[in-house]
Amino acid sequence: MTAVAAPQAPADLTGVRLTFPRLVRSEWIKLRTIRSTVWCFAILFVLNVGLPVLVSAVGHLGDGKGLTGDAANAVVVQVATLGVNLTSLVVAVLGVLIMTGEYTTGMIRATFTADPGRLGAVFAKALVLAVTTFVLSAASTWIGVALAAPTLEGKGVAVNLGESAVVLPILGSSVYVTLLALLAFGIGLLVRTTAGGIAITLGLLLVVPTMLQVIGGLMDANWLLDVNQFLPSEAGRELYSYDAGSGASGADTGGDVIQLNGWSAFGVTAGLTFLVGAVATVLAKRRDA
Repeated sequence: MTAVAAPQAPADLTGVRLTFPRLVRSEWIKLRTIRSTVWCFAILFVLNVGLPVLVSAVGHLGDGKGLTGDAANAVVVQVATLGVNLTSLVVAVLGVLIMTGEYTTGMIRATFTADPGRLGAVFAKALVLAVTTFVLSAASTWIGVALAAPTLEGKGVAVNLGESAVVLPILGSSVYVTLLALLAFGIGLLVRTTAGGIAITLGLLLVVPTMLQVIGGLMDANWLLDVNQFLPSEAGRELYSYDAGSGASGADTGGDVIQLNGWSAFGVTAGLTFLVGAVATVLAKRRDA
């Protein structure tokens, strides 16, 4: 004879309200329990730590010449940010997956049912993605620099990690990949398909800049080269490039082609990210899940 368990009474949810901190906690649980996000962040960490260590060990950097000042600082920043070109692609894919994954599985209906206003859920996702990406990127980048520093010193490169001209571009690399993750997140929310979101994001990062450079060079059209400087990949590069005069602001218009510096590049990249995110959020409220 089999015993049948008595049904339990449903939990009393009287007085329980959906709050933004609870949405953030929910999104954090989703983020750390999805295998694809764990792998993406693991790859980001390994690249940021491994590439500086590897290049500092095998590269001919100082060649025993005793590099100091701007020359040494430029080498340190270059070594510290070696992985950005690769990690930017990783976070671009991750940002799209964070949003489109729920549309693919249909879980987005449950998410928007729990938060009928939808904005709270979207902002919670974006916040968790941004904070996690920035913290992990910054931590791994500085770990890579710390591990590579003794080798650089041994090769005659003076490592001055306390100088703002070194700290700002290293920190800027983490700011850039974070903004890029949010931009990809906005594109994913906009198109709602993984293949389409990844194709648009990678096309914007890899294909469009190359096309503008080639066409602009062949046609001697400087305006196309100017437009290219305002794309996220080109503007973002200024965030982690060494500049002894990094305290300046605005755009350097010397020469035939516009050149952005760190602050103006940040404004362009952040503005584009905000614009895409704002349009995607408005459409998310208006369209069916």
